[in-house]
Amino acid sequence: MKNKGLFLQLISLAAAIFVAMPSIAQSESVVNLAGNAYITAGDTASIDERNNAVRNWSDKESVISFYFKAKESGNMNIALQAKGNSRIEVSLLGKKKKVTLNSNTLSRIDLGVFKVDKPEYIKLDIRGIKIIDGIDFGNIAAVIVGGDVSPVVRVTPDFSSHFGRRGPSVHLRYDLPDENTEWFYNEIVVPEEGDIPGSYYMACGFGEGYFGIQNNSPKPRRVLFSVWSPYNTDNAAEIPDSMRVTLVKKGADVKVQDFGNEGSGGQSYMNYDWKAGERCRFLMGAKPDGQGNTVYTAYFYDNTKAKWVLVASFRRPKTNTWYTNAYSFLENFYPTMGYINRKAYYGNQWARTADGRWIPITKARFTCDTTGRQEMRQDYTGGVNGEGQFFLSMGGFFNDYMEYGTYFNRTGNTTDAPDIDFSTLE
Repeated sequence: MKNKGLFLQLISLAAAIFVAMPSIAQSESVVNLAGNAYITAGDTASIDERNNAVRNWSDKESVISFYFKAKESGNMNIALQAKGNSRIEVSLLGKKKKVTLNSNTLSRIDLGVFKVDKPEYIKLDIRGIKIIDGIDFGNIAAVIVGGDVSPVVRVTPDFSSHFGRRGPSVHLRYDLPDENTEWFYNEIVVPEEGDIPGSYYMACGFGEGYFGIQNNSPKPRRVLFSVWSPYNTDNAAEIPDSMRVTLVKKGADVKVQDFGNEGSGGQSYMNYDWKAGERCRFLMGAKPDGQGNTVYTAYFYDNTKAKWVLVASFRRPKTNTWYTNAYSFLENFYPTMGYINRKAYYGNQWARTADGRWIPITKARFTCDTTGRQEMRQDYTGGVNGEGQFFLSMGGFFNDYMEYGTYFNRTGNTTDAPDIDFSTLE
């Protein structure tokens, strides 16, 4: 063999890797750090998703929290894939256990058997007690779950840890009238407990874009309106001029730019300090211009000025359509905060036909994204609240979840159409 030396080196390396890998039985579930854990306390440690590792874990205040769902009750065997030279404390199901790590390679640390009384999400917390050697507590690469409860619901290694940690996006898909719809009206109320940084509360989605409010930070917050280009790319610079979404007009203090990474097109936003508990109102229009394009126009009701303000109007080329595919959604765009619940109420939906008649929208179908459909996570739901409004809720690892495709019928206002004087709009 010409490369006998190299061959022997590879065999030796493979053997070393095999020995270093903790043993995992076929009946056990691996709950990886990258897709299933968060730093829920302390502000120095972080999770490196690419390398499935905890970084800068030296503060005793830091807490690493793993989440997974037991689909069955019974005895649950728990082990860690961990390395380090330290003392740590593991907490779950009301019990605490102190563990010593004394390995520089990932090793299996068996924690014992825990009783699960019912199918539910389980939170496993880990905090450092003492660093014995080195500069940090080490790394917890995974939790291994066996026994009666395996397999469990968790983000698997073949799924995106980024989207898994963000949590499932949830949608309401509204039934529009059979005739041409020019305008879609919607309202959102974000409750105090559902007002979480990294949330997009989207009110007026359509076949070619979306319009809603975001909690990017305590201040300023945003009203965001985007239209996709008909050219299929994630890089806006690749869009030919003939396929580019162009600005028709915009409101005062509204920023306009291209966007990419999730399709691409034209985007507009304005800073607006919307508040939890207040009613936010949206008016979104779509109308063919008769020249092979469609013009999309978004208005937002400014509660501080008591008037409708223009966000922007975009022209989308090679498009000839009225308003289609009306929907709303709720999503988290901060993966580090996917363990916190978000919620919003969506009420008083109306469609205005091309001939100027308002028609109430009372029916919506619940859907979720791939994270939910593939059962990477099951913390998502929707429905109708006591005031007759639709609602959406996601994230936070709650136990109840809504079946994909369920239809809801709201009972709120269906007689008093929006009082909007279109002649006064910008």
